[in-house]
Amino acid sequence: MTGRIYKALSGFYYVDTGETVLTCRARGKFRKDGISPLVGDQVEVRELGNSEGFVERILPRQNAFTRPAVSNIDQLVVIASAAIPRTDPYLIDRVAAIAALKGCQVVVLLNKCDLDRAEDLYRIYHAAGFPTLQVSAETGEGMEILKEWISGKLSAFTGNSGVGKSSILNALDPAFHLETGAVSTALGRGRHTTRHVELHHLSCGAEVVDTPGFSSFEAEELNLELKRRLPETFVEFAPYLENCRFVGCSHTKEKGCAVLEALHRGAIQKSRHASYLRLYEELKFLRDWQGKK
Repeated sequence: MTGRIYKALSGFYYVDTGETVLTCRARGKFRKDGISPLVGDQVEVRELGNSEGFVERILPRQNAFTRPAVSNIDQLVVIASAAIPRTDPYLIDRVAAIAALKGCQVVVLLNKCDLDRAEDLYRIYHAAGFPTLQVSAETGEGMEILKEWISGKLSAFTGNSGVGKSSILNALDPAFHLETGAVSTALGRGRHTTRHVELHHLSCGAEVVDTPGFSSFEAEELNLELKRRLPETFVEFAPYLENCRFVGCSHTKEKGCAVLEALHRGAIQKSRHASYLRLYEELKFLRDWQGKK
């Protein structure tokens, strides 16, 4: 039978077949092939009885993230804030570049707007072409619009610690009782409350994955493919990439670079290009052999 993994914990995979939930182990062949089942995977399972089974095969994936370990995501909802804790735009841009590489839509959700409207962040990401929404988990502002944006889709929610991921999910559906963490006013960051990846069904018809914070998007995703395709992962660069004077333009300092000309005209946001430069510097030392397993 087939089903989907909705939770992975301590080597067990919880598979929803539509008729039952099976607690499964993965076949040893996955380990030999260097493959791990992920939350969101459609899988073939063999039932053993007593609600237990084995994951026999992973069906083709739409996309997959290494950390957090999720697959088949329709959109990544990146939660940010201009209140405490204040989100560095580079963190958003880094995750957005990884998502673009994997063909995953990005939604920017600006929480805590009862404390700070985050107008600068709204301007940056709205201008860059991202669906961007100002919300407040505290007052409920924007929650009905957000439900429309995620209904009928599988969305992964992420953001820096303390920005309110669990609070937003609790506000979206009264059936949620996710633990929320206090934010340290001294450090400007929160305490992680999401310890594993799990898929949840919401009453509005959406499916969501609450993931650990930005720190989970670690070096595995900053790979050779991202280095090669970095310019195209910045969606607002697209109209200009073929108009540079030189083939192989890095879009960093070259004369005749159409991207830089668009930047100087204000068609590309300065903070977005600054994030591109940071990622370019971070990735440029990767060599071909580092992209091989």
